[in-house]
Amino acid sequence: MITKMTGLLTRVLDDEVRLQIGALEYQLLVPEAARRQIQMKVGQEITFHVTEYLEVNSGGNSCITRRIGFNTEAELDFFDLFCTVEKIGAKKALKAMARPVKEIADAISRQDNRWLSTLPGIGATTAEQIVTSLKRKVTKFAMMSSPGTPAESAPETTEAKPAGKANAKRKQTGDSPTSETATDANAVDGQVIEDVYQTLMATGLTPLEARTKLDSLLQSNTRFKTVQDAITLMYSHGK
Repeated sequence: MITKMTGLLTRVLDDEVRLQIGALEYQLLVPEAARRQIQMKVGQEITFHVTEYLEVNSGGNSCITRRIGFNTEAELDFFDLFCTVEKIGAKKALKAMARPVKEIADAISRQDNRWLSTLPGIGATTAEQIVTSLKRKVTKFAMMSSPGTPAESAPETTEAKPAGKANAKRKQTGDSPTSETATDANAVDGQVIEDVYQTLMATGLTPLEARTKLDSLLQSNTRFKTVQDAITLMYSHGK
């Protein structure tokens, strides 16, 4: 069984990503919360913590191995725990994890059935079952640090190089002075993306409406650094 995969992130789709490893490209299903964290990292090397399950077709005469990727091992552990709840399988758990693990675990700890029922695919009865099954098992997840860019994907700390040497290297290789920083300049912090999504949800938008607005802004390649910047851009352009 594959437990971890590292490769080049080539595509981020609605509920899956494509990961290039050597000559092979793999499909990985991802929860919505994880998708928001990585959707601006296409073209970068990234590591996923992976689990697998068998998806049986409606006729029951064939099955497909599906791989699910998570940004952190904690997210994978929570997914496995979530799947222990009666009548919650891999597909339903994957769909429900549209909010950060810490938030879901916190809601379970405080037995907030109403909040849990706002998760995609989770109704009032299922929310009650989740609380009954997991309320004493999610403390470590509720105590996690706030969601952000996972450690595996964070840039390594490197010693600063003198500008003179860097410029000399560019002259030798023929690189443009801005080639190294162009991608970084346009990058949006994963935590800011998550905060924008939560803010949109707080205004009364459904998860799908919030995601549509956020995706539209990101695809426009308009730069923003704060939640306020993002919200202003969305509504000033009528998105």
